[in-house]
Amino acid sequence: MMDAMRALLFSIALLVPLTLPMLGADMTTLTISVKSPGGKPVESASVIVKFVQGHSAAKFGKKIRKEWELRTNQEGFVKIPPIPQGKILVQIIAKDYQTFGDYFEVDEEQKTLDIKLNAPQPQYSAH
Repeated sequence: MMDAMRALLFSIALLVPLTLPMLGADMTTLTISVKSPGGKPVESASVIVKFVQGHSAAKFGKKIRKEWELRTNQEGFVKIPPIPQGKILVQIIAKDYQTFGDYFEVDEEQKTLDIKLNAPQPQYSAH
């Protein structure tokens, strides 16, 4: 687990200098906080962020990454590298919680989304 986390941090450290020249008024640095219904952080939740539509998906002829799949840290946070501003889809999958999915408009340079996951619904049968 620690090796995977180190590899992820190393990858992010390599990508940040490459994306800095692309930063501008049309990019957002996104932080997502995932919590349980009681307000406790949800660790290792799978967070998928997809850029759906918006201001600019490409800049200076370079393709900008538009989809991320990350996991929350021990505090329930995940930081997304700069993403184009506009409409994004956020999906969260965590063990023992309902899957979350919703669209958000992002139009600031930095934005934090606070997500509360619900407990799973009891299963029932019609038979």
